[in-house]
Amino acid sequence: MKSWWFLLLVFAMSWGLTFFLRRYALAKSLMDIPNERSSHTIPTPRGGGVAIVISFLLALPVISGLDLLSHSVLYGVFGAGLFVAIIGFADDHGHIAARWRLLGHFTAAAWGLYWLSGLPPIGFLGFTVDLGWFGNTLAVVYLVWMLNLYNFMDGINGLASIEAISACVGMCLIYWCLGHVELIWLPLILATAVAGFMYWNFPRARIFMGDAGSGFIGIVLGGMALQAAHISIELFWSWLILLGVFIVDATWTLIRRLVQGEKLYQAHRSHGYQKAAIRWGHQRVTWMVAILNIGVLLPVAALVATGVFDGMLSILVTYACLSYLAYMAKAGIK
Repeated sequence: MKSWWFLLLVFAMSWGLTFFLRRYALAKSLMDIPNERSSHTIPTPRGGGVAIVISFLLALPVISGLDLLSHSVLYGVFGAGLFVAIIGFADDHGHIAARWRLLGHFTAAAWGLYWLSGLPPIGFLGFTVDLGWFGNTLAVVYLVWMLNLYNFMDGINGLASIEAISACVGMCLIYWCLGHVELIWLPLILATAVAGFMYWNFPRARIFMGDAGSGFIGIVLGGMALQAAHISIELFWSWLILLGVFIVDATWTLIRRLVQGEKLYQAHRSHGYQKAAIRWGHQRVTWMVAILNIGVLLPVAALVATGVFDGMLSILVTYACLSYLAYMAKAGIK
């Protein structure tokens, strides 16, 4: 019973902080002004994701003190997440050159990976391979891509929130069924903190998450997947399947824009979810992603976690199907 009261406190803190951040943004005119590349049409306060950051990070020392989270995971997730949030907050309130942002992101990712003990041996099709330093390099790139793609995918009402909540709750169910109760707390607290913010962002956006919140969620989700990989590599594949909509849409769009010779740092509105939102509206697309995550990706992730499906093969098939959806949505095309 005490655990539910603690989660209620995290939700209330996130909800209340978002309320005050919205009032602060309105008072200081910290507004996201629509332009030809925006998915919204009216000026809207930004920076509400700071509420998620504060609520989540304040909860970590508490659960660590209750022996529900190891000190190494605490240091890794807390440090990496805080550093990314600070960079995003500064960028939300001014501008940081892309090269310095990227340097900060790689630093945060390296810090998190160090405390999470690197990338464990990878198993696929019955084989296990220890990639050593090369694997750790790939893991750092993976974390940097996760935090950036989450920023790219935070463009319509509620989408970034529903992705985090559905992935975290889905993995909590898998952890519970498989007896990995020690892994439940991080995703459960993140989902709760995001839910407090989401009240103000969906179905009508009264405040936006901003880079501080989206980048933070991305690297924390990536870190939780690596944490799970040390328990079972199948759990790592399960995380990647549940996050497949964001990973595939962002990666497909990036590759298409590269092929077309476009400037990657230039703002655009060519992601698959943005094309879909133009056609069907923000609310419908967000619910479609939620249904896809829960109704399709969660069962596949659960079958991978239990060993019924091979993880690597399931990733390839799942991502191929999602890539087809991105192709049909004309993701990456102006």
